[in-house]
This record gives sequence, structure tokens and C-alpha cells, in this order.
Amino acid sequence: MSQIVTETGKTLKKSTNYRWIVLLLIFVAYTINYADRSNIGVVLPFIKKDFSLSNLEAGALASFFFLGYAISQIPAGFWFSKFSTRGLVSLSILGFSAFTYLIGTALNATVMKWFRLGLGLAEGPTPVGMTTTINSWFPPKEKATATGVYIAATMFAPIIVPPIGIWITLHFGWRYVFYLFAIPGIVMSLIWYLLVKSHPEESPFCSAAEVEYIRSESKVTSKDNIQSNSLGWLDKLIRAKRVKLIDSNGKVFTSWNIWGDTLAYFMMVSVLYGLMTWIPSYLVNTKGYSFMKMGFVASTPWIGGFLGSIIGGWLSDKVFLKRRKPTMIITALTTAIMMVVIISLPQNVFAVSIGLFMTGFLLNIGWPAFTAYPMGVTNANSYPVAIALVNSGGNLGGFFSPMIVGALLDAFKSYNAAFLYFGLCAIIGFILILTLDEPIS
Repeated sequence: MSQIVTETGKTLKKSTNYRWIVLLLIFVAYTINYADRSNIGVVLPFIKKDFSLSNLEAGALASFFFLGYAISQIPAGFWFSKFSTRGLVSLSILGFSAFTYLIGTALNATVMKWFRLGLGLAEGPTPVGMTTTINSWFPPKEKATATGVYIAATMFAPIIVPPIGIWITLHFGWRYVFYLFAIPGIVMSLIWYLLVKSHPEESPFCSAAEVEYIRSESKVTSKDNIQSNSLGWLDKLIRAKRVKLIDSNGKVFTSWNIWGDTLAYFMMVSVLYGLMTWIPSYLVNTKGYSFMKMGFVASTPWIGGFLGSIIGGWLSDKVFLKRRKPTMIITALTTAIMMVVIISLPQNVFAVSIGLFMTGFLLNIGWPAFTAYPMGVTNANSYPVAIALVNSGGNLGGFFSPMIVGALLDAFKSYNAAFLYFGLCAIIGFILILTLDEPIS
């Protein structure tokens, strides 16, 4: 039987580590979630040709997902703040899997847009439910690490989707990408319902000692603890202070910390999903890669992103002592720099791969912090609505960005305009991050 020591020095015996099994299931479920939303970028060159679409019209296919995604998250947040996560998350997984299949049946771009909208509506409750599950199942000192693993799923999916999607497309046609990608989610919806309870206290697989460990860590707020965890000049720079927790859903909508995080997330999501949608086409049209080569090179940003999100969550928890702004600042600044680097990349495949790898890595160093940040300024009751607002408003960046990039490509006939747009978004995000308070406890 293993032992753990809490931040108060109390030693607890525990016979289970089931929260990490829950995190593994979150990772798998969110990988499926992201695969179903991101596969459109891989097959977009084929769909664009079959449906005779302009760049703006092609971007709209990707964008309509995020409109539905943004619409459904806030209602889901209110649901999760009042009821359990278990059933709605399972239903959400089943629903977005069904819409994934339907996208493959679309006979024209208009129908596909409506199915992509439905996909977004169905997916919206999933991240709210999963982050709410993390907030319930993990103590404060592990939340950013757990969130980093959860966010890593968003990078793991784009690693495997391009080569798998291209292989399926070349052998069976692009429609089979959607048919086959629907299957894992159907299975996962059942697994989630059976194995993931809304709270650790409800799970037969989680011991009383583990529950006590999770809950005891939430009670440490002493002045001595704050002083011992001081980061000196860095705390002054990032405006670290004790903040009064948001204790009602109404106060969520009047908090600048939540709105500022939302707007900064909007800017960074604009970069992420703009890249995810258009990098495959960029590699084919500008770099002249074959579809198979594109499939592998298009994975490199997300290999970097996978590592960046895990390392970023660990840095936020362990190095920056649960401060979220430092990694968010690093991400915004370095992403702006990497957009200039990408514009300057030569044709060399190795150089392009390294440039895209570093872009994904730096973009995702701070990604877990945007989700973990509201955990520090809300309580358990208001967090679901807060994260729903952050996700909903932030992911509107995913709605606008692919269409804006498509319009820029139609107007300027160059991807440089797109990368400059991404760089501007990152700079604005950086400025917004500086205005946030850094909660310490």
C-alpha cells in the first residue's frame, strides 16, 4: 500500500490511484473528439476539388464546427454546475460520433456545413465535462499536470490523423475517413458511462484514502504556505495575489479575469485551428509535397504540441508553483516569433519539419494554463460555467480563423498573409494575458 504526504505534512495511506485511470480515459476520449473535428483539414484538398470550392468556402467547412461548439458549451456549463457529468459526457461522445459518420454522407458543401455544425453542437459538452471531471478528481497541485495530459490529447490526435486519414483516402476515398473515425467514439461512450463517475466519492474503484487525499489538498490556504511558495519578482510581474473566488454563476460573467482569459484564448485558438485547418494545404500548394509526404510533415507541429502541452502543465504546477500566467506568456510571445520563422523557411523538408515542430511545441507550452487558470479563481460550483465561457468564447476563434485565412488566401494568393495574421493574434493574446490577476493560495 503506497503512501503520500499532503502539503500540510499529513501522511495518508491509499490503496488506489484511480484518478490516473480516469485521466487516461479522458485522454483517449478527447483524442477521439479531436480526431473527429480535425480530420477535415487532411481531406480538405480532396473535398475542395470534388465540390469546386474557393478557399473561403473551404475554410467555412472547418469553421461551422466551431459555431456549434461555441453555442453548446455555456448551456452545458450550467448543466454540469447543477447535475452530474457522467451521462451528458457519454451522450456527447455518442452524438459527435454519429455526426462524424453523417459528414461522410454529405453530397454537397451546404449539407456538409450543417453536419459540421451538428458535430460542434454535439462535441461542445465534452470538454466542459472533462475539465469539470479533472477539477473534481484532482487536488490543486496536480490539476495543471492533469490538464496538460488532457490538452496533450488535442495534439496527439493531429499527429495520427494526417497519415491515417491520407492512407484511408488514397485507398478508399475521403468519405471513408468519416465513416471509420465514427467507430471509436461509439465504443468510448459506453466505456465512459461505465467507468467514469462524476465525483471520486461515487466510484467503487476509488478508495476512501484516495478521496481524502484529493479533498485534503483543496484545504491548504495558509499565509505560511503562500510565503514559502513565493516567486519573488516574477510574482510582481504577473500580478500574483490572493483573489476572492467567484462563488456564483452570475459573477462569472462580470469577472475580467474570466473574460480576459476568454479573449486571450480566442486569439490563441485562432492560431491553433487556423494552422490545423490550413497547414496540410500549405504543404501541398506552397511546398509542393505529395499527399503522403504532406501527411507525415503535417503531423510535426502536433508532435511538438504533444510534448509542449505535457511539459507546460508540469512547468505550471511544479516550477511555477501553480502559477498559470508564466507559461501563457511564453506561448503567446514565442508563437508570434515562430510565425516570422515559418515565413522564412526554405523548401528543405527537414527545415520545414523542425520549424513546424517548434511552432507546435511553443504554441502548446501554455495551452493547459488557459484551461487551468479558471480553476484558481472559481469554486467547484461556478467552475463549469466559467470554463464553458472560456471554451465557448475562445473557440469562436476556431470559427472565424479558417474563414479569415481563406479570404486572405483568395485576396493575396500567399500563405505569408495567413502567418502574419496568426502572429498578430498571438501579440494581442500576450497583451490580454498581462492584464489578468494571478491567483495564489
